[in-house]
Order: sequence, then C-alpha cells, then structure tokens
Amino acid sequence: MTSTISGHPTLLVTSTISTLEKCKTIRETRQIHAHMIKTNLVNHTFTVGKLIALCSLSGLSGGLDYALSVFSQIRNPNAFIFFALIKGFSDSSNPLQSIVLYAHMLSCLKELNGIEFSLPSVLKACGKSRLFEEGRQVHAQILKTHFRFDPFVSNSVIRMMMSDKDVVSWTSMISAYVLDQRPRQALDLFREMLSLGVRPDAAALVSVLSAIGDLGFVEEGKWIHTYISANKITLSPGFIASALIDMYSKCGHIENASHVFRCVSHRKNIGDWNSLISALATHGLGQEALEIFLDMERMEIEPDEITFLGLLTACSHGGMVDEGQYYFKIMQEKYNIVPKIQHYGCLVDLYGRAGLLEDALGVIQTMPMEADVLAWKAILSASTKHGNVAIGENAAFKVMDLAPEDSSCYILLSNIYAKARRWDDVAKVRLMMKQRGVRKIPGCSSILVNGKVHEFLVRKEMDMRHDSEVLSKIEEMVSRLKLEGYEPDLTQVLLDIEEEGKGSSLCHHSEKMALAFGLINVRNGASIHIVKNLRICCDCHSFIKLVSRVYNRRIVVRDQNRFHHFEDGSCSCKGYW
Repeated sequence: MTSTISGHPTLLVTSTISTLEKCKTIRETRQIHAHMIKTNLVNHTFTVGKLIALCSLSGLSGGLDYALSVFSQIRNPNAFIFFALIKGFSDSSNPLQSIVLYAHMLSCLKELNGIEFSLPSVLKACGKSRLFEEGRQVHAQILKTHFRFDPFVSNSVIRMMMSDKDVVSWTSMISAYVLDQRPRQALDLFREMLSLGVRPDAAALVSVLSAIGDLGFVEEGKWIHTYISANKITLSPGFIASALIDMYSKCGHIENASHVFRCVSHRKNIGDWNSLISALATHGLGQEALEIFLDMERMEIEPDEITFLGLLTACSHGGMVDEGQYYFKIMQEKYNIVPKIQHYGCLVDLYGRAGLLEDALGVIQTMPMEADVLAWKAILSASTKHGNVAIGENAAFKVMDLAPEDSSCYILLSNIYAKARRWDDVAKVRLMMKQRGVRKIPGCSSILVNGKVHEFLVRKEMDMRHDSEVLSKIEEMVSRLKLEGYEPDLTQVLLDIEEEGKGSSLCHHSEKMALAFGLINVRNGASIHIVKNLRICCDCHSFIKLVSRVYNRRIVVRDQNRFHHFEDGSCSCKGYW
C-alpha cells in the first residue's frame, strides 16, 4: 500500500521538495512548478509553501514576483506562506507590499498562531517605508497579545520606531545596548541604521567599536574601520582612534592597534596613548607599555590617572614589582595624582600575583578607603594560585559579604579546599551555593570561522557532525602531544573522582574543544583566535603551548583577565599569569 501525505504520495512530495531545494535559477523553479501543477501538488500546502519560500527568500532573480503570482492561486494560504512573502518583500526595494500582505493575512487567518514570525518583518517594512502610523497600529495589535513578550518582536518595534529618529537617537540606543552588555544587539542596530541611510556620528562609531571589542571578533571591526576610511571620516576629532586601538586590542590584534596608534601618535591626544598602554598591558607586553610612557614623557604629554592604571596593570601582568612600586610613587610625588581605589587594587594585584600576600594585605589595611570587591578578589585569586588557605578563606568571606551572588568567590574557595584535598569543606561550599541560589558560570569558549561564531560549552552537546570531528581531533592532539612529553595536569580537576575520570574531564575543557575545531576549520598559516569567558586553566595553558609548536600554529586566547599569544611552544605571558 502506498503511503500518503495529505492525500498525496509520500515519495512524490519528498522528491519534489528535494528537487526544489536544489534549484539555482527561476527557470528551474518554473519547471518544478509546472510539474507540481501536473501532479496536483499545487494544492498541497506544505509543498507550495516550500516553493514560495524558495522564490521569496533565496535571492533568485525575479523570485519575489513569481512567488506573488503563485500565491494568488492559493485558496487557503497558511501563516508560513504569508511569512515567506512578507519577509521577502520587507528585505526588497518594495517593502510596502509586506504591509499589504500583512493586512491580507489578518483577514484570511482564523487564528493568530504563527503570525509572530511575520511581525518583525512587517515592522521593518513600516520603518523602511516611513509608514509610522501603520507601524504604530501593528504595535497596538501586538500589545493586545502575548507576542509583546517575544524579544524578537519587541526589538523590531524599537527598530521601527528608531527609523523615524535622527542620528542622536540611534546613537543613544546603540550606547544603551553596549552599557547593558548586549553587544550583538548594538551591532545589529548599527547595521540597521546604515541600511536606512542614517550617517553615524563619532559617538555612534565609538559605541559600535566598543561592542565589537566586547564580542572579540575582528572581522566586524575591520569592516567598521574600512567604513571610516571609505567615508573619509577623520580620526582626529573625538575618540575614534582610541576606540579603534581598544577594539583591535580586545580582538587580539595588537599589531593593528599599534598601527592605528602610529598613525595618530603625533596628535598628543592622551586618550590614544592611554589606549595603547592599556592594550599592551593586557597582552602581557609590559616592557613595551613602559616604553610608550617614556615616549609620552619625552613628548611632554601630561599623564592622567588612566595612564597610571594602565602602567600598574602592565607591571602586574608582567611580574614587575619594583617598576610597579616606582610608578605608584611618581604618580603622587611627580604628577600630584591622588590614587583612587582602582590604583590601590592594581597594587594589591601586583603583590598578590608575585606571591607577596602579606604585602598585598598591607596595602588593603593602610589604604585610605575601604577595600572593594575587586581588591579582595585579587587576594583570593592570589591565595588560590599560591596555595594559602588561611588568607584565601578570609578573602573569600569578605567577597561573599560584598557580592553574595558572585559565583567566582565560591568557586575559588572550593578550589583552594580541593587543592588541599579538604573534600568535606568543598562539599560545604557547594551546599552554601545551593542554599543561596548561586549558580556556577559554565566555561564557554568561542571561535569565529567563516563569519560564524561557534561556541563550545562545558558538558553541552555539540552539533552531531562537529561533536564527532572535535572529539576525534582532541584524541589525535593528546596522542601527538604525549609523544612530546605532555602529561595532563590532574591537579586542575578539582573533583573527588578517579584519575581516569580526571583525564577525561580535562579533555573536554571548552578551550580545547574550540582549539580542535579551529585546527580542523582554520586554514594553515592563519592564526586561531579563541575567546574564553573564564580564566584559562594551567593544563589548557600547557596544552596549547605544545599545540602551537607541534602543529606549527599561532594561537591567541583571550580569557577573563588577559591575552595569551602562543607561538612555537611559548606564550607571551612567559608563565606569569
């Protein structure tokens, strides 16, 4: 007995859809349509919906007009068919047709199920057509339904309303997204502004560059930089050059940041110099940061408090204790700058990283203000690194008092106990987290390949194809590295489990998965850039150093605190991080 779908043979439906998906021209599409007429598939809603979606959304020349002619012959179009047409026309030079189709959809459909997919497109069409009264009517309809809670719909309402605004309104909205730590939305809104012909001002460019820096992927930043050059927007006024330096630095391209600086360094704009000093500091290039400061002094550029924050950070990340003490001293005695809590925090971090925990505590006890959560977290991190349980315990409880919902202090305290093999205390910390509703932030690493961001989350399933490829590549990497002397650092697995389980756990750290994916998909000779939301662990650090030599790849990792540039078996941090 032949199986059927809605009265049509299953094989006929599936083969027709398969052929449709392979169509590259409108001529081929017409031939498939003729076949559908002969076989009565034009009355099969699902198949004809696929035809209209192909014509509307695939960019075929003449596809939208053909889709509209097919649509006119359909007796009972469903929400998906309307969606395909509405979206297609909203992205075209005739967005008005989307609004007409939306009105037709409301009169045809008996239920609202499925129309939410068309709402962003019709709102976009209202904005592009500058039919704001019609847009407000759509918004009023949305407010009467549960669709007002849909984030895609609400964002589309905002964008439609923004279409009637000037560059100041657009800039304010982009800046709001950046301040709210929603960089992707800020970048999308910037693209929308350009598509509507609104020319960005310096403030908008600075905000979107900040968003791209937060995301950490340089291709978007290069696109903005090209836009600035192509439109002959000078880097002189405002803070565009500083924003470009900061963006390139945060994306791991310190060479590009230095190039932008060299183009503008003659201006003596303190913001540009501060941006490069801070950039060099986070990339572990402390000595270079100090040399830039010496150049500032030679050019008689007056440093400010931000300059010294960058210098102290450079000293902290580079293990330069004497230099850090010197710059903390001259900022007060030579430049009459009163240290703020951030400067004292850098000094605490400087001593803590160097293992001088008593000196770090001495700074906290003598500073003229109460220590903030960052200062105590610096003590806690240093205690974890150097294995000082007593000081670490005290610092952890100080952080819990100041920021009870910050999961990192609980995790670091748990790690201190685990390294001391105090498993009962580990259990107590985990129970405390549970009772207080504090959830651990899972490790997540991201990598940009062919314009798409791929995220790897600890203990989360990947795409089936990527899953097997990545795990197979990790096995290969571990085997090759063991021949070079690699031994997993099982002390980094802070769980009371068997040794074999610890080795397996290390293999599934998110940065290793992202690295494996990069080795598979990033062409030889190109750098692999990875963004990690937490601090990289010691085992992954050693692992990536070896990979850079064995696989002859340059690897850049941005973790929570700084950058690591791995090349030929070495890291820019020189083991001091």
